Amino acid sequence: MIYFLSSFVNIFRYITFRTGGAFLTAFLIWLIFGGPFIAWLHKKQSLGQPIRDYGPESHQKKRGTPTMGGLLILGAITFSTLLWGNLANPYVWILLGGTLAFGLIGLADDYLKLVMESYGGIKSWHKLGLQFLVAGIACALMIYVDQGHMSTTLTFPFFKNLSLDLGYFYLPFALIVIVGASNAVNLTDGLDGLVSFPLVMVTFVFLVIAYLVGRPDYATYLQVYHVAGGAELTVVCGAIIGAVLGFLWYNAYPAKVFMGDTGSLALGGALGLLAVALKHEIVLAIAGGIFVVEALSVMAQVLGWRFLNRPIFLMAPLHHHFEKKGYKETTVVVRFWIVSILLAILALSTLKIR
Repeated sequence: MIYFLSSFVNIFRYITFRTGGAFLTAFLIWLIFGGPFIAWLHKKQSLGQPIRDYGPESHQKKRGTPTMGGLLILGAITFSTLLWGNLANPYVWILLGGTLAFGLIGLADDYLKLVMESYGGIKSWHKLGLQFLVAGIACALMIYVDQGHMSTTLTFPFFKNLSLDLGYFYLPFALIVIVGASNAVNLTDGLDGLVSFPLVMVTFVFLVIAYLVGRPDYATYLQVYHVAGGAELTVVCGAIIGAVLGFLWYNAYPAKVFMGDTGSLALGGALGLLAVALKHEIVLAIAGGIFVVEALSVMAQVLGWRFLNRPIFLMAPLHHHFEKKGYKETTVVVRFWIVSILLAILALSTLKIR
C-alpha cells in the first residue's frame, strides 16, 4: 500500500526500506497486541493445548498454555505485507495466499484438538490432501508467472552450470518441497522457542536470496537464476521475521503461548513456497537442516517400529530424544539455535561458492 506513495516520497521505492518497515510493523504488532491476545486465548481455551501423556514428564507443567498463537503471527505478516509490499507483484499474493491457506488448515486442526481435548485433530491423510491442494495451486501459479526457461528447472548449489530440467516432474517435486517443509516445521515445534529462531534464520537466508536473485546485476554476478519480481519477496520475509521474533518474545521459556499448527504449518509452507519461487529448493534443505533432521527422525522411528519392532530413538522427534537422555529443555533449544546459525551461514555461502 505504502509502495504506491513512492511517486510522492522516493524512499518508499527502496525495497530495503520497505523490508525494514515490514519487519518493525510485524514486531510491534506483537509487542502491542501480544499480551491482550494471549489473555483472550486464555479466556477462550480453558485447558489450553493438549499435552501427550507419554511425552517427557517436564511437559506436563505446560498444561493450560494456550495455543493458536499463529493467528497473530499470520495477522502481523498479512498486515505488514499489505502495508509495505508492492501489491502489483504476483509473487507477493501467491506467497501470502499460500501461507494463509496453510494457516487455515492448521487452524482447523488446532480447533478440533481443543474441541475434542485430544492430540488428534484432522486425520493425517485429509490434512496432507489439503496441503497438496494448496501447494499445487501455488506452484501452478508460480510456473505461470515465471514464463522463463527455468520455470521447471532444478538448480544445484556450489555448482555454476549444473541444473536439471525436470519438465512435468517438477510439479510433484515442488509439491513435496512445500508440503515437506510445512510438516517438518510442524514436527520441530515441540519445545519452548525451539522452532522460532531456526524459522528466523532460514527466512533471513531467503530474504538475502530474494534480494539478490531479484536483481539482474547481482544474479548475473553470482551466476544464479534471475527471478523477475522476486526481490519483492524480501518485504514478505521481513514481515515473517518480525512476526516470528515478536512471537518468540512470548514463546521463550517458559512459554506463555504456543503457535500451534496454525503457525507452524503456515510458516513451514511459506519457506517451501519461497524456495520454489526463488529456485533454491536444495538450499532450503541446507538452511533448514534442523527441520529436515527432525522430520527424518520421525520417519526413522516409524520404520524402526515397523521393520525392527523397536524404536530407533528414545522418543521422536529428535528434540524429545535428547530430553529423554536427560538434557534440559533450554539446553536442547539453545544448541539447536546454534546449529541453525551455522546452517544459515553454510546456506548463504552457496551464493558465492560456485
